[in-house]
Amino acid sequence: MKNIYLVLLFLFINFGGLALGRWFMGDAVTGVWYTNLNKAPWTPPGWVFGAAWTLIMVCFSVYLSYLFSIRNSKVVITLYVIAVILNVSWNYLFFNQHLTTLAFINIICLTLLITYFFITFGDDKLCHLKYLLMPYIIWLCIATSLNGYVLFNN
Repeated sequence: MKNIYLVLLFLFINFGGLALGRWFMGDAVTGVWYTNLNKAPWTPPGWVFGAAWTLIMVCFSVYLSYLFSIRNSKVVITLYVIAVILNVSWNYLFFNQHLTTLAFINIICLTLLITYFFITFGDDKLCHLKYLLMPYIIWLCIATSLNGYVLFNN
């Protein structure tokens, strides 16, 4: 029963973070700056972003509920808080402030951090659950490549 409450808590925090990030973006996706960028040819259509983030945050929330039920330490909490901050701040840096270099560094750090969760917290009890992080890691690799393309081609 405790895990259900933790899943709900992490769903609330993670989707709240996405909403906050979306708020920081404003209407930048349809704005002049973004629409005039030279974007990567593999940039997915807009609807893919919403579908991907929904899947990612559901999987991440389930993973975190089990991680926190067996390893509720200051280190895990700190790393999770850093991940939320990096995730939310990327939208602000990239879309709101057009700081593509800082956004690129930000998303690389987030990718490394989520990969660190996958590698470090994959012990016996979480071994199979760590694969719930794969959609997040894959998406971050794609997003990093998109950010990098914008950085180096504009």
